[in-house]
Amino acid sequence: LFFFSPPQRNSTLSTPVHLCGVAVVRISGPASAAALRCMAGLTHNLPPPRTALLRSITDPRSKEVLDRGLVLWFPAPHSFSGEDSVEFHIHGGPAVITAVLQALGSVPGMRPAEAGEFTRRAFQAGKLGLTEVEGLGDLIHAETEAQRRQALRQMSGELGRLYQDWSHRLKRSLAHVEAFIDFSEDELIEDGVLNQVDRSLCDLQAEMERHLKDERRGERLRSGVQVVIAGATNAGKSSLLNALCQRPAAIVSPIAGTTRDVVETALDIGGFPVLLSDTAGLRDSPDLVEREGVRRARERVEQADLTLVVVDCAGLLSEHQQAAGFLQEHLRSVLASEEQCLLVLNKTDLLPEKQRQKLDLELRGVSGLPPVCLISCQTKEGLKDFLTVLHSKVKTLCGDPLSGAPTLTQARHRAHLQQCVAALYQYQRYRDTDLALAAEGVRLALTSLGRITGRVGAEEILDIIFKDFCIGK
Repeated sequence: LFFFSPPQRNSTLSTPVHLCGVAVVRISGPASAAALRCMAGLTHNLPPPRTALLRSITDPRSKEVLDRGLVLWFPAPHSFSGEDSVEFHIHGGPAVITAVLQALGSVPGMRPAEAGEFTRRAFQAGKLGLTEVEGLGDLIHAETEAQRRQALRQMSGELGRLYQDWSHRLKRSLAHVEAFIDFSEDELIEDGVLNQVDRSLCDLQAEMERHLKDERRGERLRSGVQVVIAGATNAGKSSLLNALCQRPAAIVSPIAGTTRDVVETALDIGGFPVLLSDTAGLRDSPDLVEREGVRRARERVEQADLTLVVVDCAGLLSEHQQAAGFLQEHLRSVLASEEQCLLVLNKTDLLPEKQRQKLDLELRGVSGLPPVCLISCQTKEGLKDFLTVLHSKVKTLCGDPLSGAPTLTQARHRAHLQQCVAALYQYQRYRDTDLALAAEGVRLALTSLGRITGRVGAEEILDIIFKDFCIGK
């Protein structure tokens, strides 16, 4: 079978379908060489592998020249899919793309590739692991610099190698337990094998639990940090949203309760992805629509990774204890936890300079308050300092994608690893009472880990049994 990517399927076309300088059409399969010969007019020798050759691209039926472009030949197994592959680099006009694809469709046996089929074939050929495939998908969809770095690191196989190492250690432990169950009575298994298994599985379980305690940094970086703007009505929440995204994304009005629903916008804060949400002002209201908006606002605050609590500082009392006490009480009414929040005092342009400086100085010395930022959405005063603090918070929530051990990036990885750890607890529970059930715990752990990597097989376990113990010689 061999494939090409039709223009109506962006997920399989190598380049997007719109006006562009160059479009790339891929073919993969055993007849790729024949397609290259008939489309590029090559009667005898194929181009040297992975070398661009400028040729006229012709229709095999009419011999009409459709375009003039580059052709590249990738013989198996040294190609993305692991099969013989060809690439046509043609001009990116829709008429050119359509003509080339129609000509390819006239070649006997050709069919359009299904969505993601090239990558699936690469996985099946062992060219990519499952985590690397996911990293490739994340790299294609990366919108910020930090997302690109994390995706590239995962696509390079670092996360996959970590899981493969764990998988190998689980297979070895399971093989030793199985061997002890089957051959210990024949005295073919040396003493102390189970003690070695105990130590290995204990160490492995501890490593997995540390890996799971990452505070979802990789997942946040992949999907975006949920930052919610909350506070009382007319505090300037919508003005802050507009100032951050530098466009009128939300309606700003002196009328209290203007924002009724959640307004979302995606931002790039210093290379980190942020999903910023403006919410309805928190207050009691007889209006049913506004009450629903307040309910949604509180729900979004509970789900937030970081909450920006906006306060109208012009309404604060100037006395130190009163201002600090008011803010602490206000935070308790907005947040269930103050661990991940910033306190944003807006409308500083309405305060006299001395009063503003005094308020800033006094609040910085108060313990029990989150970081305080004084800004004016009207004059943009203090906004740069606020962005610096916000970037620092977001960076902490996401972590550095290039430092330390690779982090979890997918919710499914977390779920399977949690199942894996639970299965290892089963081994501990039945280790001294029922070794068969304990072995089943290791087998379940291996299966859960295999669902992440996409690879697990009984043959590998048998290989370890006979290799480690020389049974049967």
